[in-house]
Amino acid sequence: MLQTKKSHSNPTTAGKAGADADAWSLEEHWPELVTGLADQITEGVSALQQHLDNLLAHGRINKLEHRALSIPAERIKLAGVSAQQIHRFYGGRIRQSHEKVDMSVLVEGVLQERKKELAILGIALRRKLKPVEVLIDPTVAHTFVNAVLDWGMPFGNRVDVRMDLNAWPQHARLQMRVSNDGVPPSSVTSSDNLSWMLIRQIALGAGGIEISRGVTDEGVNFTALFNRTVQAIDGISAVDLSDEHSSMFKSLSGTYVLTISPSLQIRADVRDALREIGIISDSVVDFNQARDAVKARMPNLIVVDSEIKNDAFESFRRDLLREVFEFPFVEISPDDSSFDMSGFGEFSMAKVGRGNIREALGTAVMFELAKMM
Repeated sequence: MLQTKKSHSNPTTAGKAGADADAWSLEEHWPELVTGLADQITEGVSALQQHLDNLLAHGRINKLEHRALSIPAERIKLAGVSAQQIHRFYGGRIRQSHEKVDMSVLVEGVLQERKKELAILGIALRRKLKPVEVLIDPTVAHTFVNAVLDWGMPFGNRVDVRMDLNAWPQHARLQMRVSNDGVPPSSVTSSDNLSWMLIRQIALGAGGIEISRGVTDEGVNFTALFNRTVQAIDGISAVDLSDEHSSMFKSLSGTYVLTISPSLQIRADVRDALREIGIISDSVVDFNQARDAVKARMPNLIVVDSEIKNDAFESFRRDLLREVFEFPFVEISPDDSSFDMSGFGEFSMAKVGRGNIREALGTAVMFELAKMM
């Protein structure tokens, strides 16, 4: 006779497990839903495409029929791949290695890869691509440009792509204009499609990319500014920072810096160091005074004492960034000898030690200003 083993599980544990099961909600598990759906779409369409290729190889369908069936299959696959990529960027699962990338070469490469597809769809393509280098992960940049094309193509049959250097701020600029020759797109075409979601997520995840778009009855336009443009960043490297007569020093005329510190000594040292490189400055003791100063005159850079880098500082910076897209700061740290240049993160900040202000502040300020050019 089959014997039944009695369970000796802890009733408290069992009850907790039951409660956890009851607490499950789709809202908390939507990433798993997106991943599962995207995986099934891409796997299913890949199998369908393989079957279509076999039919063509065995003469069961002709090339025209094969292409007619492959185009909708590719669009379905694009939706699945886009969903996968959106989830990966959102979850921080994309490992990035920033390199110098000539965006004109990369964009031309993407256009060549999709030349046949554009021809089949009857899309006329024009481009004007000037060499401009950006610090970006090449794979991320490639995905980004493809997503821009995927977003715009449903809106018209003429695509103009331009890559150049924006006049001000001096950032690499990718522009795309799609025109429909007076024939509006299908009513199901949406400007907020999966490709647009992917564009936004890449811009957010990669950092340093500012995007904008416009939608009219005649078509759409898109602009991306890359603020990690190499020309702007590397401009500082060509300057001899010890040469007081260099062109960089001369270009600082008209630059205005605000210093925020309760310390009279720090305010005086910063003022003297900036005066040596031809920069005019004002100083205040707290963030309330700083807000009034910014209203009167917007500075090009702010020097802040690390002693007051608290919640009040974060609130002040958030308010400032509502007025401008990005803004440089230099922190005065308590370590007398410290000197660290900022990276390229949104909240990265250069640091200069209290005892190193006269020697290092000018270099740090010029580097931060060069990044903004």
